[in-house]
Amino acid sequence: MTETGDRRPLASRNTRWAGAIARWMASKTITPNQISQASMVAAALGGGAFYLAGQTVGWARIACLLLAVLCCQGRLLCNLFDGMVAVEGGKGEPDGPFWNELPDRVADLLIFAGVGYGIGMPGLGWAAGAFAVLTAYVRELGRATGNPSDFSGPMAKQHRMATITAAGLASILEPLWGGYNQILMIGLGIIALGAAFTAIRRSRTLITRLKLLGKAGH
Repeated sequence: MTETGDRRPLASRNTRWAGAIARWMASKTITPNQISQASMVAAALGGGAFYLAGQTVGWARIACLLLAVLCCQGRLLCNLFDGMVAVEGGKGEPDGPFWNELPDRVADLLIFAGVGYGIGMPGLGWAAGAFAVLTAYVRELGRATGNPSDFSGPMAKQHRMATITAAGLASILEPLWGGYNQILMIGLGIIALGAAFTAIRRSRTLITRLKLLGKAGH
């Protein structure tokens, strides 16, 4: 099912804990743009941790994977709270749209490239990052042509982070059967293929909408 609207549909946005944290942030000098910028820091740390995890073994590898997973979730929390502080907290800024979009694209590239280089498959990492950026490009192209934002999957942002988080956690168990980085490779491959499919799906939806608008205009 295609989800549309100006804001990404998030169930967590309506939870008590999210509302409480957002109100606390809004009451401080913290700005939505700063929260958006922090998401890039979290992504850089996560990508670096994934890279190191692919180069180490034992407890060091486990620690790196856990740090990487936490940073991926931290990136998502930043994405949640920047919007809540801006909209619900009434602290939106004129350049907010820029900081709402660019850090997300940078974050995807940092995380997936980090995984790719860590497992010795940088091309796969960059492919996952590139297709992730492409999904957002098609969404924003839709908005630029007067259509509602298309947040459909199967590999939208939250799905990408869920996939790499699950792969990171499962990869901790690989030594039990003598594996090493295969799960991260599979996870990255799923993200790359899923994001490519998502970009194609959103493109087809946008083309259909544009044709319908064209017919309505005649």
